[in-house]
Amino acid sequence: MKKKIRSANLYQFLLLLLVIVGLNTLGKFLFWRFDLTSEKRFTLSSTTKEKLKNLQDVVYIKVYLTGDLPAGFQRLSSATRDMLMEMKSYAGQNLEFDFIDPSALADSKQRNELYNQLADKGLQPTNISERNAEGTSERILFPGAILNYLSKEQPLLLLKDRMGASAEEMVNTSIQNLEYEIINAISKISTRKPATIGILHGQGELDKPYLADFYKSVSASYPTHYVQIKNQLNALKDYDCLVIAKPDSAFDEKDKFIIDQFIMRGGKVLWLLDMMSADMDSLARKNEFIAIPKELNLDDMLFRYGVRLNKDLVMDLQSVPIPILTGYVGNRPQNSLLPWFYYPLVTPTSKHPIVNNLNAIRFAFAGSIDTIVSAHINKTILLQSSRYCKTVQSPVVVDLNILRKEPDEKEYRNPPVNLAILLEGSFRSNFANRIPYQIATDSIIGFKAEGKPTSMIVISDGDVIRNDYKRSSNTVYPLGLDRYTGQFYGNKNLLLNCIDYLCDNSGLMTLRAKEFKLRLLDKTRFNPDKKMLQIVNVALPVLLIILFAMIKLLMRKKKFS
Repeated sequence: MKKKIRSANLYQFLLLLLVIVGLNTLGKFLFWRFDLTSEKRFTLSSTTKEKLKNLQDVVYIKVYLTGDLPAGFQRLSSATRDMLMEMKSYAGQNLEFDFIDPSALADSKQRNELYNQLADKGLQPTNISERNAEGTSERILFPGAILNYLSKEQPLLLLKDRMGASAEEMVNTSIQNLEYEIINAISKISTRKPATIGILHGQGELDKPYLADFYKSVSASYPTHYVQIKNQLNALKDYDCLVIAKPDSAFDEKDKFIIDQFIMRGGKVLWLLDMMSADMDSLARKNEFIAIPKELNLDDMLFRYGVRLNKDLVMDLQSVPIPILTGYVGNRPQNSLLPWFYYPLVTPTSKHPIVNNLNAIRFAFAGSIDTIVSAHINKTILLQSSRYCKTVQSPVVVDLNILRKEPDEKEYRNPPVNLAILLEGSFRSNFANRIPYQIATDSIIGFKAEGKPTSMIVISDGDVIRNDYKRSSNTVYPLGLDRYTGQFYGNKNLLLNCIDYLCDNSGLMTLRAKEFKLRLLDKTRFNPDKKMLQIVNVALPVLLIILFAMIKLLMRKKKFS
């Protein structure tokens, strides 16, 4: 009898061992993952999986977010590690990563050199103040990563800053954007033939030093060049996307025709246009100036495409502060930061991937945009002013003295006005039925009256793309940096998202719409019941185990009595 039991146990053990070995062998070739979260936060999209499976070489990622971190950054670090491990399960040996603590170097000189290298590569440092028994200490963190692929390098910022958001909300936003940020960086660095960006020059646009940070940021991902049309039919044939940044002179009809046909052939355009001549430099010597309309000769084109940029200025109580001389202490001038209503501070409310979860964006002397009924064109409002705004029609007297008195809030109770619009669809040429038959049928010109499906973005302020520049020292300041407050606005991220969306044919931008629920502890409910909750969580499991043991003991006694 004992021999049979021993043989049966041996057979069961061998069978169990065979099943385990078989499952492990099968697991090398097949794997299953179960995402039990309601929003499927751990499930990669099909686009991401396809990108990872099609990598042709190794992408090596150095993540500089590890070590002794505060709780929020530790959560972001853990989420980043989990995401990279999930991606590696699809990319295999073509994705490698390491977590590096830049503060771990004992030598302060080497540590500072590494800090400077990371900053030069595009990783913005974050200063963290910590209180301990000895006082307050500051630490420098680099919540970002550097991607390497072949001979190319790409920075990746993991922490997304948002004005007015709590630390928990910023970490949550950063975590929910992880899949998009990582796979977008991998896609940019590994794409063999990325889209080519042209920045229009020759129409009085912003000078190159004021576009330097945008140019540097975009050229890290896309081949980018300044381009002049000069009536050359093929001037734009090598470009996929055209950026028109604050032109100051009227376009002639030939150049308009070339841009129009560029769009008809599927070209993308990012328009950043000022319809009023207004600039803070005009207030350098006196307290007021008159803003008058610009004649860019683009009204008919934009109207045909589906929008109208009005000859007005938007004033918004939710605005960016500027330094104003408010008095003297002895012989020393005293400046105060006061809200300048002509500089709207726009907080995105749309859930569109271009602006979802972006930081507030700084505008300067922006105008309003109206949409026009046009067939086959989808219009999406990306950015609007706040509800506390008004528009002033041309000509506008811009006077600094408005800061010396409280605004009448009744005047600023108008509906929000449009400041940025996305247009998508098959546009009709502005020159359809307007050009001679010989030109319309010329095979060399190849005129198209109806365009291929494409997209464009219209922003009613050219200064959104402008970075500060100090001529005396040839210093280029980061795009979106407010030199007076030290605040970083979301201008750069907005523009990079615009370029990514216009040039993205794989649907990666849709990943930015993924949202996670932030399940925070209800402190108002937790504090009064703190002791009770602690007792329940500590004592209840022990009592349940004791109860289960007693029931089991009684059952055994009853069975063998």
